Amino acid sequence: MKKTTDTSFEIMKKAIDKARVTMNQNIGGPFGAAIVDSQGEILAVSSNSVLADHDPTAHAEIKAIRAACLAINSHDLSGCTLYTTAYPCPMCLGAILWANIKNIVYGCRPKDADEIGFRDDFMYDFFRSGLNNTSLITMSEDHRDECLKLFKEYQSSHKELY
Repeated sequence: MKKTTDTSFEIMKKAIDKARVTMNQNIGGPFGAAIVDSQGEILAVSSNSVLADHDPTAHAEIKAIRAACLAINSHDLSGCTLYTTAYPCPMCLGAILWANIKNIVYGCRPKDADEIGFRDDFMYDFFRSGLNNTSLITMSEDHRDECLKLFKEYQSSHKELY
């Protein structure tokens, strides 16, 4: 994509417009995202497609990150800004951190999403509880030794860390 002179509002409007299209097609919810690099180039504009893709990870932010990474042929989006129609859910926040995006411009608050029925709050509560709510999920560390060998192999091969 070419360099844009769009303002923050105009970039957010692209995310909103993209979300509105897919929302009205029953592809996903009211979630759109855009990623702009440090030069002002729009790298990606995406929207939620959870319903159409039958994929709980097909959030607008995740899809925008994937598209932006492909656009620059890198897993590192340092210097980029993410515009999103809603405060990112925990999954998206994790992906944003992994992508090294440090600037986020968002529209709706978590409370706004909760008030229309989206359920991000239960995840935030799970993290606040110290990850100990077994009614949501159980985890066991049954095969650490075998997996630790794999990690040591990676480390000894001097593979790229990210």
